[in-house]
Amino acid sequence: LDEHGQKISKSKGNGLTIEEWLRYATPESLQLFLYQHPKKARRLFFDVIPRHVDDYQSLADAWVEQDGEQRLGNPLCYIHDGDPPLEPMPISFAMLLNLATVAHAEQPEVLWKFIRRYAPECTPERNPRLARLVEGALAYHRDFVAPKKKYRLPQPHERAALVELRDYLAGLAGGDGEGASAEAMQHEIYEIGKRHEFANLRDWFKAIYECLLGQSEGPRFGSFVAYYGIRETRRLIDEVLARTSDADDVADGVPA
Repeated sequence: LDEHGQKISKSKGNGLTIEEWLRYATPESLQLFLYQHPKKARRLFFDVIPRHVDDYQSLADAWVEQDGEQRLGNPLCYIHDGDPPLEPMPISFAMLLNLATVAHAEQPEVLWKFIRRYAPECTPERNPRLARLVEGALAYHRDFVAPKKKYRLPQPHERAALVELRDYLAGLAGGDGEGASAEAMQHEIYEIGKRHEFANLRDWFKAIYECLLGQSEGPRFGSFVAYYGIRETRRLIDEVLARTSDADDVADGVPA
């Protein structure tokens, strides 16, 4: 089925070809899609690609920890005849897409800069599968993510929370973030939302995503900051806050 639940038809051109899938993702992610629920009608459209890329890696990570009996329940056992190729993946495909968004990345080296910040040992030569996903993420972002971006300005209570988030990041080890873990930052971001009394903390994270990333959903923001960088994230927040101030000036009749 296509994204609207309609039967895929060659005459309508509403399908997704193997070549199109492989333009953005790995053959293994396509094999996983084909393996799951073989007798059930499934939706096949471009939006399912990132999830299957990351689902495949989650299964690969699980494989390492599983014993022989547990591996029999892992789809990779059958996709790879019991011997899946294992390459550690320090970053998800979804995170690559988010980094491509904020950095307006068009070249692989832009994303590799962020990857090396979190995993210095990674290189395209040592991590060929990751290199393939970097290329795929850039193409997917260009074709599907960037055209749908829709940023908004924060509401007053959201702005106050973003100010506190920026100030918190500024206070981390002088603003360079050394020693600040993704988990610790995620916890504090959560606490900031609680202090600003969001009725639902999901609304706080949604505000972060919509104002900073131009989308209604996103990654664990602590992990995003760890990859993107403390200073870079502060700068991103400052840009949003500056646009809010300009909009307030215009509303008050003051030239921006």
